[in-house]
Amino acid sequence: MQTPTDSPLYMAAALRLPTNWLDYTILAIYFVVVLGIGFAARRSVKTSLDFFLSGRSLPAWITGLAFISANLAATEILGMAANSAQYGAYTVHWYWIGAIPAMVFLGLVMMPFYYGSKVRSVPEFLLLRFDRGAHLLSSILFAFAAILIAGVNLYALAIVVEALLGWPQWVAIVVAGAFVLAYITLGGLSSAIYNEVLQFFVILAALIPITVLGLKKVGGWGGLTDKLTATHGANFTTAWGGTGIGHVNPLGANWLTIVLGLGFVLSFGYWTTNFAEVQRALSAKNLSAGQRTPLIAAYPKIFIVFLVMIPGLVAAALIPKFGTAGSGYQYNDAIPFLMQELLPNGVLGIAVTGLLAAFMAGMAANVSSFNTVFTNDIWAKYVVRGREDGYYVRFGRLITVIGVLASVGTAFLASSFSNIMSYLQTLFSFFNVPMFVVFIVGMFWKRASAKSGFWGLLAGTVTAMINYFVLYKKGIISIPSDQGANFVSAIAGFVAGAVVMVAVSLFTSPKPAKELQGLVYGTRSPGMSEPPAPGDEAWYRKPALLGWGAVVLAAVCYVPFSF
Repeated sequence: MQTPTDSPLYMAAALRLPTNWLDYTILAIYFVVVLGIGFAARRSVKTSLDFFLSGRSLPAWITGLAFISANLAATEILGMAANSAQYGAYTVHWYWIGAIPAMVFLGLVMMPFYYGSKVRSVPEFLLLRFDRGAHLLSSILFAFAAILIAGVNLYALAIVVEALLGWPQWVAIVVAGAFVLAYITLGGLSSAIYNEVLQFFVILAALIPITVLGLKKVGGWGGLTDKLTATHGANFTTAWGGTGIGHVNPLGANWLTIVLGLGFVLSFGYWTTNFAEVQRALSAKNLSAGQRTPLIAAYPKIFIVFLVMIPGLVAAALIPKFGTAGSGYQYNDAIPFLMQELLPNGVLGIAVTGLLAAFMAGMAANVSSFNTVFTNDIWAKYVVRGREDGYYVRFGRLITVIGVLASVGTAFLASSFSNIMSYLQTLFSFFNVPMFVVFIVGMFWKRASAKSGFWGLLAGTVTAMINYFVLYKKGIISIPSDQGANFVSAIAGFVAGAVVMVAVSLFTSPKPAKELQGLVYGTRSPGMSEPPAPGDEAWYRKPALLGWGAVVLAAVCYVPFSF
């Protein structure tokens, strides 16, 4: 919980930036371009497929950049910098262990199921593989989580804008929400994706100067590690130091919980079932482009960690006990603090624009996925069925408005977390991990029955919540940190979901084999008896695709263990 001395309101005066007309001009130009993209994309929206999935027409490089940009939100900018200021170089695990392998797995293994089945959303796949119970529960859980995560981005934006520019929080929330609402309502997913491509480069233009000038301020990498080793200990600047079982480290997690909790359960749960990401790959023009989408995104993901980790480390080196009550700063203030200290006008305007772009990209990704799931998976299948296509496009625009308004409400829930990364990881352990176990069991075990999907999803979600809110928060089990508790909750939810699915499957009938074609590994969809269309061949018959995956995995296998 926040204390009165480290609230965003208190920090507003301390972090105020000396912005001038040049900075605001850059910001205004960005907003004009964003709306222009929305108006331009509107001309291409003629059907619900155009509005919700860009007509499945986009090239891989566009969807790949949008894929990574959708994740470059509060998680990446404020959250990971906060993580670095609090836990040190262990932040690399959220990238090299906790992202890249899962992104490669999504591209090579899971996209053929998603794209080949022609589903419009991740929950819709569960309808085909299991039953309406699993589908409805997953749709409700995802829609709820999407609004919560969109609220995180709005809250993060509000505290930054208030601290840096002096705007009241409600003004920042309303302005950003209005622009996101405008361009998604106008152009649907195409507008969101093309804006995310723009936002990717704007975000890089904001983070690179902060990182370079921050390193210069502390005397380079050598000076940074010397300062942090003296104040925080040797393990603070290493990826694996102190992670032996029974050892103490800043993260409060050992190598086993890092590999299993973050590297497998949380990571695969997020990257392979989070529709805010998968939706970008589903909008690609063919299966090959859909598979290359997460692989293309994996390349910048390898290096972006330095642009968010180093600023957090620099803040911890410059301010003694940064993030604690005595320092006067929260962990979330690492990036704003460096912007104030290091950037001149003009560059400052680009940095502020980059932060706004990041938060808007994250919010837009969740709002666009929310309107798709709510319209197609809840409204069209359970409330108003069988209407003409234009009706669902109009309803999609209406629910976008409702989603943005709901995000404004949930933004204030995030204010109770000093480290918003912990809050996000908590949400992922509750919602993404149980969905992942249902997917992975259903995709690789034909015997998994139709009923097992619902009960496995419910058991995993409830178990993760009980572990966090009851066992951890009430002190029944001792875990050193919130992040460590999230890893344990994720593992508990995964195991509980898998056990319940196996148990239910043993006592209920499996789906007929003909209904599983193209939905379970080793089966082919009914249309695959004919030669596949260009770009739709199996992944192991695509040397170029294998090359993408091999290079990414080689880098990931080498870099973490050399750091």
